[in-house]
Amino acid sequence: MQPLSGSSVVIVGAGVGGLSTACYLADAGADVRVVEQNDQLGGRASRLERDGFRFDMGPSWYLMPDVFERFFATFDRTPTDYYELTHLDPHYRIFFKESTTRDLEPDGTRVRTDGDAPAATAMTGSSQIPGDRVDITPDLERTKELFEMYEEGAGEALERYLEKSRENYEVGMEHFVYEDRSRLRDYIDPAVARQARGLSLLGSMQGHVEDYFDHPQLQQIMQYTLVFLGGSPSNTPALYNLMSHVDFNLGVWYPEGGIGGVIDAFVELGRELGVQYDTGRSVTKIKGRTGAFLVETADGPLRPDLVVSNTDYAHTEQELLTPERRGYDADYWESRTYAPSAFLLYLGVEGDVDELAHHTLVLPTDWEEHFDQIFENPQWPEDPAYYLCVPSETDDTVAPDGHSALFVLVPIAPGLEDTPELRDQYRDLILDDIETYTGASLRDRIVFEEDFCVSDFASRYNSYDGTALGLAHTLRQTALFRPPHRSKQVDGLYFTGSDTTPGIGVPMCLISGELTADAVLEDHGSA
Repeated sequence: MQPLSGSSVVIVGAGVGGLSTACYLADAGADVRVVEQNDQLGGRASRLERDGFRFDMGPSWYLMPDVFERFFATFDRTPTDYYELTHLDPHYRIFFKESTTRDLEPDGTRVRTDGDAPAATAMTGSSQIPGDRVDITPDLERTKELFEMYEEGAGEALERYLEKSRENYEVGMEHFVYEDRSRLRDYIDPAVARQARGLSLLGSMQGHVEDYFDHPQLQQIMQYTLVFLGGSPSNTPALYNLMSHVDFNLGVWYPEGGIGGVIDAFVELGRELGVQYDTGRSVTKIKGRTGAFLVETADGPLRPDLVVSNTDYAHTEQELLTPERRGYDADYWESRTYAPSAFLLYLGVEGDVDELAHHTLVLPTDWEEHFDQIFENPQWPEDPAYYLCVPSETDDTVAPDGHSALFVLVPIAPGLEDTPELRDQYRDLILDDIETYTGASLRDRIVFEEDFCVSDFASRYNSYDGTALGLAHTLRQTALFRPPHRSKQVDGLYFTGSDTTPGIGVPMCLISGELTADAVLEDHGSA
């Protein structure tokens, strides 16, 4: 007999964590129903399809392929049973808004001159673009040569940095990410201490990167992945240098159909395992306890034995539970540090945008001010760092013939006012910025446009203050300092998703589903 045979489970919210938990619990024999208030499954990983264009509205990077392989292998399947992968080359392109050199060769190649920072980056296109452009490719030796052009000895430093990153990744994933160490005593265990020895656990990413690289643009290249964790170089623990192993060694991929295609795979796997999905069904209250839950929905009550919440943790506690059943009060949630929200523009344009790669980052030389305007002094950033995704560079099914599909994502502080007037002003600023620093002129070619911002995250996903990602990965919000998978007050209520361990991002939420299912099985499974 399967350990959960005869048990019924309702999962509230169909984000990646909820879809993952559903698969594990259904495989264990439970009768699983996923209830989602929106008309799509996938949570923040939803899609926008209009006028022949298709966009991933949320996550767009396929990283950590080993996590997806492990997930599907649990069910005797592989990712390629559902979608094919393309290894992107380049992994991504970076435009730095300010050049570190003065002179250009006639072909647009930036050359080093006396007194300049030791940078030389090959550019294609007009020499009138004022910044530097670099492509990070799958060829590590080529990347080391690029680093050496910026700073003598940086190629060797990159090799040493990535070795440490690999160590952090391999030890961290096996002993700290795939294992839910939710109590202090889990870290006092001598065996755990042995595994942790040598890992870069404390200190900030800024200090850690500075130990290897002096040049500010090299530091930015090593730190841009913090965007995926919702943090800044100064508030994210050095442990997360493991993201560079993900980036440089494991590679950046594009799944067939985009991240939406991956969501389809999770859903299809769930159906194969017996999961039922209800869309357009919002949950208004969660009452009861193990064996006697009442989940009130807009379409009538559900009465499962167990409940897993994949909607934002704060929303579940503050809106779906009565005060005496909450593990945290309103002051707790107000005191947390949240990952950024985002200003997003989804654009369908005529013609190609060859200036941009599939993934492109545009960064000011000094990005501290942008981070300050997210975490310290919340306001719309004056000189923003931002990300552009052009899936039509890889996938010709996402746009009509002769057109390109792209979106722009600007990280901004959660909780900001985002009136239509502010959005329009910022749209104009960003389109001008893109043309100035990448050479891509988009404004007069736009045939489809839609925006998404703070208030949309709050209304569509019930996210606290409109955060796009959840709780940031600060030192005090990592590992056992994140809210637990088990409810503190309600027996039989569990949580999954980015606010729990291991944290933010599609791979982490996939693992969160496994950890939540493990907790359910530990508490309620039969031998």
